[in-house]
Amino acid sequence: MRPNVSEAVQTVNPDVSSACRVPYRVFTDPQFYRREQDRIFKGDCWSFVALEAEIAEPGDFKSTFVGETPVIVTRDSDGSIHAVVNRCAHRGALVCREMRGNRPSLECVYHQWAYDLKGNLIGVPFRRGLKGQGGMPGDFDMSQHNLKKLRTESVAGLVFASFSETVESCRDFLGPLVVEQIERIMHKPIKVLGDQRQRIHGNWKLYAENTRDPYHASLLHLFHNTFGLYRSTQTGKSVMDASKRHSLLYSIAASNDDAQDKQAYGNSRTFDTEFKLQDMSLLKGRQEFDDGVTLVILAVFPNLVLQQIQNTLAVRQTVTTGPDEFELVWTHFGYEDDDAEMQMIRLKQANLIGPAGLISMEDGEAVEIVQDAVVGEDRDASYIAMGGGRAEDADHLVTEGAIVGFWENYREMVGFELQQS
Repeated sequence: MRPNVSEAVQTVNPDVSSACRVPYRVFTDPQFYRREQDRIFKGDCWSFVALEAEIAEPGDFKSTFVGETPVIVTRDSDGSIHAVVNRCAHRGALVCREMRGNRPSLECVYHQWAYDLKGNLIGVPFRRGLKGQGGMPGDFDMSQHNLKKLRTESVAGLVFASFSETVESCRDFLGPLVVEQIERIMHKPIKVLGDQRQRIHGNWKLYAENTRDPYHASLLHLFHNTFGLYRSTQTGKSVMDASKRHSLLYSIAASNDDAQDKQAYGNSRTFDTEFKLQDMSLLKGRQEFDDGVTLVILAVFPNLVLQQIQNTLAVRQTVTTGPDEFELVWTHFGYEDDDAEMQMIRLKQANLIGPAGLISMEDGEAVEIVQDAVVGEDRDASYIAMGGGRAEDADHLVTEGAIVGFWENYREMVGFELQQS
């Protein structure tokens, strides 16, 4: 029998003593979702909001989200970058309805209240009334009615924003491991190639698990395994930052042995040499990095993945819309000095990722089949123990340690306990 409202806070699953046991209710209960918005997305965290290259020129803006809160990222005339809540201080209307653009100021269409690119209120129509009638109160102070401003910091061309005035600097929040990996990929000026957007009917944390999970990659993704882009037999690692909130998964293609692969995968449905490509040029690329690494999945808490898969480079931003739905925004990019051949390689390999990507199309489906199965489950929990069930780094690819690290941070920030109604 479920406890009634008057009872104290209850443990969702009394047996949950480790972050490798995650109550399914965290994926479905609106109470968890509300706590996440307050304690993670509006709490002491930095969320990814843009590439600097998306707002390259003065007057450029981008509409996006931090959690479920709409925000606008702008570049002012002095080159500075700002982030403000996309909500007019007058009646709460969206100020920007376009995804991107360029303009000298921000203006709400409802009553034409205008703001500069820092979010300061600079114009209110009929503020002093008309013909001696109406208008705002005499003590109305425009400086008290700006758009809500977020802190912003950039790291190697990635823009992060935070509602918190107390959170550590963005570089300290990310830590040396993450900063080093960002700088590895963002080591020279980039150009944006385009976006893909995917609405996934599942909880955003299921995708956070997925991107910290090297165990699934060769078992779920036929294309990865069959064509050798990623196999668990390859040289690779799964490591975390000191806080264990962020993780790095990397592998090196062609570091494996075909005979051992056949033995390891045996009758696996995702190791099928009968599959052929009509156009093998999709897999022909260039080695770009001296370290030989061909796959990088850098999962940055709470809402960013920075990826390198062969020669396709992208950021993935998670936008929460409810307990059982989120949007995944993929922004592809290359380097400004790419020649025509490399640009063509990147455009072809863009078919590997995104909603219908030859690799990544299964991930959205995986999220949804978990969500469908855990709806209504109040007591049971998952069991995340591959590699030992602890938040530990691994110099191999058969581990779920980084997922446990994610849940240790989540439990500290949000908790696995909520009052039940």
